[in-house]
Amino acid sequence: MQIIEHSIIGTRSAVLRLRRPGSQLEFVLFPMLHVASPEFYAAVTQRLRRCDLLVVEGVRGRSVLAWAVTLTYRVMPANKRSGLVVDNIAYRSLGVEVINPDVTTAEFAQGWRAMPLRYRLQLWCLLPIVAVAQFFGGTRRLLSPEVELNDLPSARDELYSDSDFADHFERTFGGDRDERLLVALAELVRTRSSERIDVAVVYGAGHVPAIVRGLVDRHGYRPRTAEWLTVLDA
Repeated sequence: MQIIEHSIIGTRSAVLRLRRPGSQLEFVLFPMLHVASPEFYAAVTQRLRRCDLLVVEGVRGRSVLAWAVTLTYRVMPANKRSGLVVDNIAYRSLGVEVINPDVTTAEFAQGWRAMPLRYRLQLWCLLPIVAVAQFFGGTRRLLSPEVELNDLPSARDELYSDSDFADHFERTFGGDRDERLLVALAELVRTRSSERIDVAVVYGAGHVPAIVRGLVDRHGYRPRTAEWLTVLDA
């Protein structure tokens, strides 16, 4: 199942609606990119206003580590020719209930410290290189096949599947956070399945395969429809 699509017309994100028999509650997954065209975020905002509950991503709190990591994409709109903006959706101003089950900066830092020192040093060395590359080539990357994503392991995933570095990286930046989200969604399924509500799950596209698998395997939900939103025109 395609989540982020690249084609000659540009890059698109699939808004996925998941349902299961016997449940009134439906999940609407919004695969997000940290940087996109203003029109993409406007389209997402418009649809979020129609939902009944928002479950959103976002490490809670401030830290030097989080600032450094997010710098790798925040530099892209600094290149004015890119036409890109950082995700600036003010979720709590939309008039819809918001839940944020993500980790705090302290918890994120704890996971970071659990990573072997040699890997942390490698990442600190890579961050400025990635930031420079994103500044000059971020738009080109968003319009390349490299950005494509589906719910199956990619060739890159398979290449690094036995990598100790990749395992630690995934655990710190993805796995534990995905599990916290799935626990929050399980609680909604348990307590609100009888309500006819649309629950928007607004997370980075990289988290979406794990979210879909969790809802399918643990709760019997299935993707039923998809609406394509343009992230960036070619």
